[in-house]
Amino acid sequence: MTTPQTLLNVNGIEVIYNHVILVLKGVSLNVPERSIVALLGGNGAGKTTTLRAVSNLLRGERGEVTKGSIELRGERIEALTPADLVHRGVIQVMEGRHCFGHLTIEDNLMTGAYTRRDGKVAVHETLEKVYAYFPRLKTRRHSQAAYTSGGEQQMCAIGRALMANPKMVLLDEPSMGLAPQIVEEVFGIVKDLNAREGVTFLLAEQNTNMALRYADYGYILENGRIVMDGAAKALAENEDVKEFYLGMGGGDRKNFRDAKSYKRRKRWLA
Repeated sequence: MTTPQTLLNVNGIEVIYNHVILVLKGVSLNVPERSIVALLGGNGAGKTTTLRAVSNLLRGERGEVTKGSIELRGERIEALTPADLVHRGVIQVMEGRHCFGHLTIEDNLMTGAYTRRDGKVAVHETLEKVYAYFPRLKTRRHSQAAYTSGGEQQMCAIGRALMANPKMVLLDEPSMGLAPQIVEEVFGIVKDLNAREGVTFLLAEQNTNMALRYADYGYILENGRIVMDGAAKALAENEDVKEFYLGMGGGDRKNFRDAKSYKRRKRWLA
């Protein structure tokens, strides 16, 4: 069995906001081709900042990568614009189900194909493929996005990203504010897209249990640092992860970094 090639390599990046606020402190991660990699951690851990560093959307938030490197297929991408990255197949789905409320679902989807140069027939084929994955969107395709449900808007945001024929989708908090049944549906479609279409996903998610069920690999962030990583199955079975992120165990430790593991403490303090 051949080892998947690395699609994205983030090496020791630091991110500062407003020239003074250090948010990421030496974050490194690896995303293989055709994989689902999860960034896990609580609110404020640095998950969204990591995604924005990759997609170069930090400047709009007065942030910048001040140390380290980010490579896409071996090419340094820190200096590229978000538009450059879209042309290279990297699309971010923002937290909060951003849709154009005054446009119909179908018009929203079609905005995702704006950069396509392979003709109307190919774009229409992609649209039908999106509708096959999200049949609810086809039913609501003539409805204004503002008058659709939260789940439908999340599906629309992901579908719009797919219209650009992405190689990698950066998915920020896809479960936020959605009913459990809809969350299951969205994650199932993500897994399907990964398996059938070969789309690589890097997703930031507070719902650790759900993310680890569908991801191949996971990284846990706390206070801008990666405190643990591993295969999703191994993380789901780890006692510390169960206690702090899966709601199992009754320990009184306040956070993951209080875990009394010599090897882990040695790595954090190095």
